[in-house]
Amino acid sequence: QVQLVESGGGLAQAGGSLRLSCVASGRSFSDLAMAWYRQSPGKQRDLVADISSGGSTTYIDSVKDRFTISRDNVKNTVYLQMSSLKPEDTAVYYCKARRRQYYFGRGFVTDDYWGQGTQVTVSS
Repeated sequence: QVQLVESGGGLAQAGGSLRLSCVASGRSFSDLAMAWYRQSPGKQRDLVADISSGGSTTYIDSVKDRFTISRDNVKNTVYLQMSSLKPEDTAVYYCKARRRQYYFGRGFVTDDYWGQGTQVTVSS
């Protein structure tokens, strides 16, 4: 089991910055693929950025060059540094951990774990 606790959300002005943190409990954080998603009212939850266990990152086009995802395997924490914020970045941001393990007789099994979310509001 992996438990995730996000923090760092809040209110920011357009053009401002916020840094989200997500602390994971449990063992083997370095083996987890981590991601940040966001969900606005009435919309589906969408991927914002992810980082593999090896540190490779991907971003959606709308946040490239503005957001940076990173991880600290000593602190069991993944971060999302958000800069040049826009009102359309307003959403609840969720942290997700993915573990992929091999089980004899079952093959590879993937489990996803979610945090409770943190609200980010950007005013114009």
